[in-house]
Amino acid sequence: MAKNSKQFTYVREKAGLSIQDISNITGYSLRTVYRWENNETKPKKIIWDQLLKISEPVTLYNVNSDGFKFIDLFAGIGGMRMAFESVGGKCVFTSEWNKFSRQTYLANFECDHEIAGDITQIKAEDIPEHDVLLAGFPCQPFSIAGVSKKNALGLPHGFGCKAQGTLFFDVARIIDHHRPKAFLLENVKNLERHDKGKTFSIIKETLDELGYHYDWKVIDAKSWRPQHRERIFIAGFREDCGFSFDDMHIPEPTNGPKLESILHSENGSEEADPPYTIGAKAKVSGKYTLSDHLWQYLQKYAEKHRAKGNGFGFGLVKPDDISRTLSARYYKDGSEILVRQSRKNPRRLTPRECARLMGFDKQGDKRFIIPVSDTQAYKQFGNAVVVDVVEAVASYMRPYLSGYVGLNKSQLSFLPSFRKQERVVSNYG
Repeated sequence: MAKNSKQFTYVREKAGLSIQDISNITGYSLRTVYRWENNETKPKKIIWDQLLKISEPVTLYNVNSDGFKFIDLFAGIGGMRMAFESVGGKCVFTSEWNKFSRQTYLANFECDHEIAGDITQIKAEDIPEHDVLLAGFPCQPFSIAGVSKKNALGLPHGFGCKAQGTLFFDVARIIDHHRPKAFLLENVKNLERHDKGKTFSIIKETLDELGYHYDWKVIDAKSWRPQHRERIFIAGFREDCGFSFDDMHIPEPTNGPKLESILHSENGSEEADPPYTIGAKAKVSGKYTLSDHLWQYLQKYAEKHRAKGNGFGFGLVKPDDISRTLSARYYKDGSEILVRQSRKNPRRLTPRECARLMGFDKQGDKRFIIPVSDTQAYKQFGNAVVVDVVEAVASYMRPYLSGYVGLNKSQLSFLPSFRKQERVVSNYG
């Protein structure tokens, strides 16, 4: 693995050890181990060398450091793929029915396979063998907004929704046929509570019938990106490897990034990015500033609901804030995330800023290609996963997939003696 700030984390997780385990075993404080984790300081060479030794493959699944194969179902614009490629995976199959999402996906990923369309029309036997199944299956039938809309229209939702709610069973159908070593499913937080918990109970019963060992966790993206965005992740393994989300390290959200980190600088420090920014200083194009008519409408709408005691209204943010959840409806009026401007009406985020907010664009990386209209781009980013969150989950799952788990303290009883040995700083970073 390339030498970078994540290498201690990578090797620690390969060794099957939590930060608390490292602290207990070595005798160093949690604060010190977190400093190693965050690349603020480095452990002594003797500790590092032993961690490297115990992280050598003990392959429960015969998946080694050379990588693993995964399939990307309901792929959207590739957020799950991007995350799992970052931990050594290779995508061997993709399905996405939306033609605009496929356009963006193909602009950003090299595919040695065609992108399949409607998953309900794909036979399980036509899907290649794989180690991991990824599926951010459509969430509209389970989301609060989706349920409200369907109730108002008198339409069924959840598993009663024939168009999308039953797509989970296509995921189950593929798992049943291929028996992958692991899977990761993603959905909205409301999945747990939908239909008084009945929907989630059916999902769990289905996974139980398939014989998989699984755990789930609702994770808020604000620890990684300046956005309050809660999503549920369900990770399952064919073998009982003891996987639990309980020990997954979630960075302290109060130390998380602010919107300033994703906004256009507008001072010439970044290259112009037309059509989103213009001029020598790469100022945000005026088309993203709200018209007087729309801004007045949003203020009146918010005031009307405040008078009724409701919380509906726009979300006005400054550079040192975090935003509300970016949704697929952002293209309509941008009301959930409006950026304050001096002596101007507020503005929407540009699609480039949305790409950054969702983790598709990272500082120092090449720009994520956005080949579609603003309307389509807003829909795509609003429906996407936050890449950083899935990267964290993928990194946490990777040692279990490879069998780097279950090392107990008796096997590592020699480690406390490290504190008595010479202080040689590792040069791994």
